[in-house]
Amino acid sequence: MTGAAGSRAGVRRKCLSALQVRSFQKKVHDHYAQEGRDLPWRKRVNPYRVLVSEIMLQQTQVDRVITKYKEFLAAFPDFASLANAPTARLLGVWSGMGYNRRALALRSLAERVLIDHGGKLPRVEEKLLSLPGIGKYTAGAVMAFAFNKPVVFMDTNIRRVYIHEFFKDRDGIHDDELIPLVEQTLDREKPSTWYNALMDYGSALKNRHANPNRRSAHYAPQSPFENSNRQVRGAILKALVKESPLSIAALVKRAGMEAERVKRSLVQLEQEGFIRKSGTRYML
Repeated sequence: MTGAAGSRAGVRRKCLSALQVRSFQKKVHDHYAQEGRDLPWRKRVNPYRVLVSEIMLQQTQVDRVITKYKEFLAAFPDFASLANAPTARLLGVWSGMGYNRRALALRSLAERVLIDHGGKLPRVEEKLLSLPGIGKYTAGAVMAFAFNKPVVFMDTNIRRVYIHEFFKDRDGIHDDELIPLVEQTLDREKPSTWYNALMDYGSALKNRHANPNRRSAHYAPQSPFENSNRQVRGAILKALVKESPLSIAALVKRAGMEAERVKRSLVQLEQEGFIRKSGTRYML
């Protein structure tokens, strides 16, 4: 795996000495030994559990994922149970996580794993990338955490660590400058532990310093949820999980949103396969 970004002309590349690499690795490992987080997906590790945690952690805070992760595994403990999950039950368990299309993508992924890979998650990056909902980061995380492979990948916590440690006085730092450092400092003997340590150090940095990621060329503040299209869609799906089918009038009342916004969202949700229409009523 070569990294999360392509090459860019004119990018300044740092080359660390062996002493700098050892010093940095020690700092990260020491922090992990003293302050590493006790997270459920780091126990009883297998490819399915790792995959579920990584999909859940996309755009969702760790504290919220912890509870939902346990509930999700209790409901769908393996690829077969997830692949056969009814939409209403799947979204009911997923409710509260947001970005509901991740749940449908995860189910589609489970179906593909059963049909194309004999129920086992592929160990090859290219095959992982062909599955629904898996991008460069998730493929790298699965390779490292599920299979303990010394791959190179980037996420927001990793980015935060390398900007804080190696680019203290600059803005507009591109991932192409960070990826070579991730590769140079990678603990190839125990990559799974190393990336867990990096994640925890990056999470701690966010709480202790002005967020270093604000100095990244890739930084973009998350759009607010309140009064957003995501909020309308989420309210519709939550109502249909509780009771189905429902008319437009009933959905407008339960969602507490303007009728036109609800109607537009219903069209989108139907087109995307979240819901279906029967006569004048909608259901999951």
